[in-house]
Amino acid sequence: MSDPEPSRIKHEDTEEQTDQMKVTEQRQGLSEEEEKHCDLKTQRVKAKKLQTCDQRGKDSSNLKTHMKDHINEKPLSCSFHGKSRSLMENCKQRQGTHNEVKEHVCLDCGKSFTKVSRLKLHKRIHTGEKPHKCSYCDKSFTQAGTMKIHERVHTGEKPYHCTQCGKSFRYRSDLNFHLLIHSGERPFTCDQCGTDFKLAILLKNHMKIHTNVRPYACSFCGKCFARLDHCKRHQKKHISKKDHVCCECGKSFTRADNLQQHQRIHTGEKPYKCSHCDKSFTQSGNLKAHERVHTGEKPYYCPPCEKSFRFLKGLESHMKICTNLSQ
Repeated sequence: MSDPEPSRIKHEDTEEQTDQMKVTEQRQGLSEEEEKHCDLKTQRVKAKKLQTCDQRGKDSSNLKTHMKDHINEKPLSCSFHGKSRSLMENCKQRQGTHNEVKEHVCLDCGKSFTKVSRLKLHKRIHTGEKPHKCSYCDKSFTQAGTMKIHERVHTGEKPYHCTQCGKSFRYRSDLNFHLLIHSGERPFTCDQCGTDFKLAILLKNHMKIHTNVRPYACSFCGKCFARLDHCKRHQKKHISKKDHVCCECGKSFTRADNLQQHQRIHTGEKPYKCSHCDKSFTQSGNLKAHERVHTGEKPYYCPPCEKSFRFLKGLESHMKICTNLSQ
């Protein structure tokens, strides 16, 4: 008895071929416009079936509407404030920075701003208005944020924490400076002597040593300083009370740390040890000056004759006799 299966398969193939022939005949009878419409309808059905969300892997009959769910999600989170924003909100904000026109102009200096609120804030520079008053002292500030930062002096709040050692800081800038201790990074290098610094401001202050520029003069004795903070510290000697008295010799000082430093003369304490030899010193500055003997560093520079000196006194003595200065 012959197998009926091949006969059945052949019959099905014949039926499929017959159906295809009928469709072909029907399409041939259609006009050109009707045929295009038929093709477009078929493409839409196929496209509808293939619309899949890449983020969730779901098929959707209306992908455009479904994707709005993702646009309104808030994946962008601020690590400091904890607030979240949607992709659309972030995009709109970024576009605003490019498209906004600075049409709000300050009549005093001509500086322009994109918002009225920013112009109003800026105007306080000219008017001297300081509406934000500290709740602990008499100080006032132009901005609320600046006042809040100031109030940490009174409250002792230290919101910036080092994740490596747990130390806390009152200001973000102090934390950033502290983090350089852990990394050991000193990215700012002096092109005169090669000394590296953690901050740009430290390099800037250091460069005054080489140029011998001392723009800050004491209003009491006329002594000049390269740095403003050094000048202010010096001026306190003229105006401040010397209420920190040494019990050993009776000498008085304006600051407690100066007294502490002085007392090492009596105790013989020398906490600053040279890393190259066995010598120790009472002051860190004396240690740094001594170590130049080992390193050969000469940070004090005379620009006219291009001579360098290990110690400041050497430069000062040289400047008195330098013939190139008068040229």
